[in-house]
Amino acid sequence: MTTGFNDKLDKVLARHREIGELMAQTDARPQAERIRLAKEYSDLTELAEAVAKLRAAEREKSDLEVIALDASGDAEMRAMANTELQTIKESIPGLAQRVKVLLLPKDAADALDAILEVRAGTGGEEAALFAANLFRMYQRYAERRRWTFEILSLSETGIGGYKEAIASISGRDVFARLKFESGVHRVQRVPATEASGRIHTSAATVAVLPEAEEVDIKIEEKDLRIDTYRAQGAGGQHVNKTESAVRITHLPTGLAVACQDEKSQHKNKARAMKILRARLYEAERERIDSERADSRRSQVGSGDRSQRIRTYNFPQGRITDHRIGLTVHKLDRALDGEIDDIIDSLTAEDEASRISALV
Repeated sequence: MTTGFNDKLDKVLARHREIGELMAQTDARPQAERIRLAKEYSDLTELAEAVAKLRAAEREKSDLEVIALDASGDAEMRAMANTELQTIKESIPGLAQRVKVLLLPKDAADALDAILEVRAGTGGEEAALFAANLFRMYQRYAERRRWTFEILSLSETGIGGYKEAIASISGRDVFARLKFESGVHRVQRVPATEASGRIHTSAATVAVLPEAEEVDIKIEEKDLRIDTYRAQGAGGQHVNKTESAVRITHLPTGLAVACQDEKSQHKNKARAMKILRARLYEAERERIDSERADSRRSQVGSGDRSQRIRTYNFPQGRITDHRIGLTVHKLDRALDGEIDDIIDSLTAEDEASRISALV
């Protein structure tokens, strides 16, 4: 590894020791500062341990090389040293890669839950049917990972498609796993209504937003306009009888969210606030990211919802992710929620791109 990279590691280890010493002191630090120090220490501990393992392996490699190259030494000892040396050499790249991954700046949103929004794009009814396919794909993926998947809002078409579908997904590493799904998803297939068998192309847009808590994004009551109205469309006997539907407009930004799926106005308001909070939090993240766009964005993409990221080709049974040139022939299984391999490839590509910038 380069001298500059080793200097970075030395600074990390020095900071880890410094925090450990500060935490050992019985002074009158405010509780908030003690909590902050404890979190920073915990975050650095895994990296410090990985660096220690790497440097121990490098020292052992140097020691074994001395023994293996000592012509005056015992032949049996040299043979044993050569065998162990080969094992150590093979382990060092993996240990170094682990250190590099842990050294990458963490996305504060990775540990958060997420709001999933899927909308039909170009393609009419076929696009709405595809949007429903995608929404169910993520629902099945959530089930496979034992996440909680709560539907917040559905705008359905007459034959099973979705104009718009919104869900809250909670569990371990939800946003970290789903954040690269944002963008335009394209489908190529023969619609059931197509008599001539021609392949049609349509699209749906996916947005994955970190689900912000009230402490993450502060919304002032004075900045909100809340309108209530009678729900429209499918929804049960309460439709058009009570003003249960809610539309919340955030006046400073003009963002508006409407919910009408619940019979209770209170529940619809709570759902609308959850979606609004996530959209405002994501807008702030995008603002910060744009200020350091060149350094932050990788080959995987910026999460821009206008970016075409993936094509689902039904006649050939394949999925292609255009950002990393990945093609898999498992369309049916993917639509049933088996997408871990695609997500793993995107995560690895993002890490590799950021590591190359780091070192």
